[in-house]
Amino acid sequence: QVQLVESGGGSVEAGGSLRLSCVVSDSTDSANCVAWFRQAAGKEREGVAQIYSLGHTTTYADSVKGRFTISQDNAKNTVYLQMNSLKPEDTAMYYCAAVASLCQLVQFDSDEYTYWGQGTQVAVSS
Repeated sequence: QVQLVESGGGSVEAGGSLRLSCVVSDSTDSANCVAWFRQAAGKEREGVAQIYSLGHTTTYADSVKGRFTISQDNAKNTVYLQMNSLKPEDTAMYYCAAVASLCQLVQFDSDEYTYWGQGTQVAVSS
């Protein structure tokens, strides 16, 4: 059983920063790959960043490279998404997702992720 709870969303001006948190409750070691996805109004869900818990390997979408950083704190069972230099096009609902597989096998295919959080809204104004 895996539960994911996101927090940290909010409203910020362009150029600002936010840090999203995803608390991962995993009693069956089924959340080896944790990713952040986002979905803007009227658009498809897209992968933003992923981290493989056993090796801390990270992958980013081209649209956020150099601006977003995914990390994990094992002591707190939390995966973070530090978002800097935010742009209006970053406005979306952000979701935390997890799967038991290697990140490299699932990449950003949302259909491959088993567990999802409820989402946290990020709004960036120009």
